[in-house]
Amino acid sequence: MGKLIISTHITVDGVIGPSPQDWAILGGEGERHKFDQLLAADAFLLGRKVYQGLAGAWPTITDDTGFAERVNSIPKYVASRTLREPLDWNASLIKGDLTESVTDLKRRHRGNLISFGCGELAYELAIRGLADEIHFWVQPAVWGTGDRPFHGRQARLRLIATTVFDSGITLLCYRPAPDQQATPAT
Repeated sequence: MGKLIISTHITVDGVIGPSPQDWAILGGEGERHKFDQLLAADAFLLGRKVYQGLAGAWPTITDDTGFAERVNSIPKYVASRTLREPLDWNASLIKGDLTESVTDLKRRHRGNLISFGCGELAYELAIRGLADEIHFWVQPAVWGTGDRPFHGRQARLRLIATTVFDSGITLLCYRPAPDQQATPAT
């Protein structure tokens, strides 16, 4: 059984969106680390907004490294209250209770499950004890205003690793703290 890893870009002042393409540094040595993370994954677990954003762009992206081919071919599981199947881009909806469904996905997949973004789905995964790690790709930018992780809701985390890249990006890897005080949204 692999780990469930939440992965997101974030500015130094804690902004995750909108429009990270305006401030995120892409390329460089951090990309090799992301590719290794992708190769260790069996599937993506995505919320509706992230799924729709990625599915609107990635199916037409190609490259000579194999990154795009891997992103496009990997199974995607989508948590949504509004989308209906069939979904495009090798995706299927998570049905039933989120905790039971994700626990089943973690059991079924030997490799990791990667969840991009850090909004409502990420919050629910963290506070329900489903997320094994949360990776913040801290960008060397101060953006001022924008969306915050977990939509501004509180969560306690425990730092487990730090990697600093030549680009100025710092990868901070956390685990949800065992003394998590938050409760799932209803």
